[in-house]
Amino acid sequence: MATIDTRGDRESKPLWARYRHAPHFRSREEEFDAVKTGFWLFLSTEVLLFSGLFVAYAIFRMLYPEAFYNGSRYLDWKWGGLNTVLLLVSSYTMAAGVGNAQRGENRRMMGNLGFTVIAGAAFIAIKLAFEYGPKWAEGKRPGILFSYPFATDPHENLWWSVYYCATGLHALHVLIGMALIVRVMWFGRKGAYGPGHYTGVEIAGLYWHLVDLIWIFLFPLLYLIH
Repeated sequence: MATIDTRGDRESKPLWARYRHAPHFRSREEEFDAVKTGFWLFLSTEVLLFSGLFVAYAIFRMLYPEAFYNGSRYLDWKWGGLNTVLLLVSSYTMAAGVGNAQRGENRRMMGNLGFTVIAGAAFIAIKLAFEYGPKWAEGKRPGILFSYPFATDPHENLWWSVYYCATGLHALHVLIGMALIVRVMWFGRKGAYGPGHYTGVEIAGLYWHLVDLIWIFLFPLLYLIH
């Protein structure tokens, strides 16, 4: 015979232990599996979104190799490499944060998630301050906005179109990932996540790993052509 969880018993438990799965699921585990499967399907559509950009990159690079070579020479691989390191480290701390949630280590989880957000903010700051800003001021802009006076290939504007579309869309995903993690931290400070319920942390982690993975492809394709 099942025991009754009285109001007093519920209030003595941490918030994550008081979580009740949605009524159309039979258990927390079933709900977790359904949510995770649904999110994997969503991530597959994100991969398709970036796949279109990769196809455009391949076509234009095949048609105008000199323009892409020249455009890549204007990128500083050191800034791109630093951003790569930031995302790789943040991917580790995000994974560590998920592990902390599974073990009920709330303070460590908050610390790891906080570092992940800081790394994401540093990535965006570097992108804006040392890449987008100076290049835009020099006239290295996409499409009809291109006005760089020292261009040696008439199709370099296509290179910058691909560059800004790919890295700009990725930067937007970084910001969205940071917002998801901040939301997790907001609920985490109240004790919402623990061994019995860490779905929110897991989902935010999956999204952040996708952001990291996409950059692993963008970095060599854009910065290391030359």
